[in-house]
Amino acid sequence: MNDHQSTFGRVMEYFQNNMDWVIELTIEHIILVGSAIMVAILIGVPLGIYLTTNKKLAGTVLNIAGVIMTIPSIALFGIMVPIFSIINYGIGFVPAFVALVLYSQLPIIRNTYTAIHNVDPQIRDAAKGVGMSTIQRIFKVEIPNTIPVIMAGVRTAVVLNIGIGVIAAFIGAGGLGTLISQGITRGYHEMVISGAIAISILGISADLFLRFLQKLLTPKGVS
Repeated sequence: MNDHQSTFGRVMEYFQNNMDWVIELTIEHIILVGSAIMVAILIGVPLGIYLTTNKKLAGTVLNIAGVIMTIPSIALFGIMVPIFSIINYGIGFVPAFVALVLYSQLPIIRNTYTAIHNVDPQIRDAAKGVGMSTIQRIFKVEIPNTIPVIMAGVRTAVVLNIGIGVIAAFIGAGGLGTLISQGITRGYHEMVISGAIAISILGISADLFLRFLQKLLTPKGVS
């Protein structure tokens, strides 16, 4: 019990002594994951919507996204390094950013595709009946009615990438993974634990924020 208490005390002391650096790394982590998620949404949501019009392509795209998800994160980051070394961006933000965008695609595309595909046909018919164009129907009827499912995919991608983003530190992209990578190198257990705690807090906070955002964006008539 005393050992656990002393470890907890050392971790708290580490936070107190290095709070500015932890905050700086947290901001780096948020920028990396946040920018990757925004690009992933810009790619995944329109693609998911389009795939509802092409079921053969949908199966292929979802399979490819699924295969990407099965690649171990350290391996995918490793693949990015030599590819981007060609343009002198082999380490740092760029390869990590691209890897996180790729990892985000499956939950976002799949949830968007499933949500739009399962929209009640009567809702579509009603929208057509009042003279809405395809674009109007998608943005004014289908997306608002599928926000909870689409946002669930985004939340999954965000929390997943916050964890995977830890590996980005090993290729020089910074973020909270720096605490873990340097802690392991130095044999500094309190540093590793502090990094794990900070990442967990960030993941929980992001999920709670996105839950709140989902409620704001979901129309009152949609459960």
